[in-house]
Amino acid sequence: MNKNISALFEIAQKETRKIVGLMSGTSLDGLDIALCAISGAGENTAVKILEFETISYTEDIKTEIRKVFAKKTIDFQHLALLNEWIGLLHAGMVNDCLQKWNIPAHEVDLIASHGQTVLHAPKFLHQQEKFPNATLQIGDGDHIAVKTGIITLSDFRQKHVAAGGEGAPLAVYGDYLLFSKKGENRIMLNMGGIANYTYLPASLNAEDVFVTDTGTANTLIDIFTKHYFPEKSYDKDAEIAQMGTVNQTLLTELKNDSFFQKSFPKSIGQEVFNFDFVQKALSKTGLETISASDLLATLTRLSAETIAEGILFTINRVNIDSKDFHIYMSGGGTNNPLLVKWLKELLPCQFHTSDDLGILSDAKEAVLFAILANETVAGGNYNFGNNKGIPSVTMGKISFPD
Repeated sequence: MNKNISALFEIAQKETRKIVGLMSGTSLDGLDIALCAISGAGENTAVKILEFETISYTEDIKTEIRKVFAKKTIDFQHLALLNEWIGLLHAGMVNDCLQKWNIPAHEVDLIASHGQTVLHAPKFLHQQEKFPNATLQIGDGDHIAVKTGIITLSDFRQKHVAAGGEGAPLAVYGDYLLFSKKGENRIMLNMGGIANYTYLPASLNAEDVFVTDTGTANTLIDIFTKHYFPEKSYDKDAEIAQMGTVNQTLLTELKNDSFFQKSFPKSIGQEVFNFDFVQKALSKTGLETISASDLLATLTRLSAETIAEGILFTINRVNIDSKDFHIYMSGGGTNNPLLVKWLKELLPCQFHTSDDLGILSDAKEAVLFAILANETVAGGNYNFGNNKGIPSVTMGKISFPD
């Protein structure tokens, strides 16, 4: 037996596995690194975050990624170079963290790397009949495995697409295994660059679980904060937006986009929600001279209303009183007081953060990919039946360090 297969076999039989989860989202903020101790599998999964850190991307890294990010036409050589470069970059960040935490690489069982999304193209978006749904994450897993010396699982989204999904959202798997609670209807709301939520029924019935993107969360707010204020990467504490007034004409035009008319479940990225998306709406409404504060207020309201409308779709669909729903927020949007305030006004539910469930909201997505890796090695017995957008598959390609 190959020694790497033998090592994987031994890892699968461990009572507790140490897995590093890596997440870099569409906001391009940086790399979330969560060292997790994961025991069990499936519905018996238990997770403890041992260490967590976010390594911010430098402006140089962001610039290189933006050359290919969510673009139809790119320099193909640059994409190929980036695939290797980001793998090495992420591996170096992992090595630096392990050294800082005083944890030798041989004590870590697995790395679960989401990679960096550069294009998300579900069929409804590309509209080319002969081609299937598509998504692409770069940051090669072999490079991570070789540079860290740790078995690495990566490229999780391709199996989801291969099984008929859109490649997103994947949070549903970890949400269901880790956060379902009998007797409590839960909405796990993640507000990163894009917003998505998972509905976890009080019955624990996997076939009733529901997951979807709702549209933009922080993406447009961040883009236009930086556009008006180059020294800022985001509207901290919604300081700028809170000085503005929502422009209803612009908001209506933004919400007229076909994505918001498409039925749930669905997924999306900056392929739609980008600088040009807003510029076209400003031009169409004659609001090119709108103030920065009014625009950011309107974009924040856009996120709030479209998130709320998505969640209300699920609440109405299951015909349960909204007051009996518990919403657990995570992601950067949790730190936007204006967005959260409006969500609470629009949704008569009980609000919490994932911190209340023992998982840091900023670390949640990295943890969820560590859970996916754990399932690939030691579990994979969940069954979502014929649930649309949630194929019951094992995800992640395995890369050995030698």
